[in-house]
Amino acid sequence: MSAVQLSVFLGNEEGRLSEAAAVLAAAGINIRALTLADSEDFGVLRMIVDKPGEAAEALKNAGIAVKITEIIAVEVEDRPGGLSRVLETFRNEKINIEYMYAFVEKRGSNAVMVFRVENTADTIARLAKCGLKTLAAEDIYGI
Repeated sequence: MSAVQLSVFLGNEEGRLSEAAAVLAAAGINIRALTLADSEDFGVLRMIVDKPGEAAEALKNAGIAVKITEIIAVEVEDRPGGLSRVLETFRNEKINIEYMYAFVEKRGSNAVMVFRVENTADTIARLAKCGLKTLAAEDIYGI
């Protein structure tokens, strides 16, 4: 069970992040999780939204560069060592994590982490074999 995130490429100029947020707001898009990384010349805003297709279209129509990327979301026990257990499974299964970030909201009593990996389908199968729960797209977008 995979989902998608939007990767939005923003020049390091005053107001660009605000502009992207305003475009999404005008389109009625709800941001569920996000992370922002920057370099000297540009920033990459990665986010999970409730309507990714509509969000990508709205951003493109506003002249904002956006790419849709497949991700997985894994439930993590919200207790000391919960993330360590999940990361140990990735290590044991020799799954490389390109990057990760977390949802602010919990799913029941569990936290939710977002992972970008090379082969999502294979990773999901291997994590399931190890007893880790990945979330379906509709579950992620509704958190």
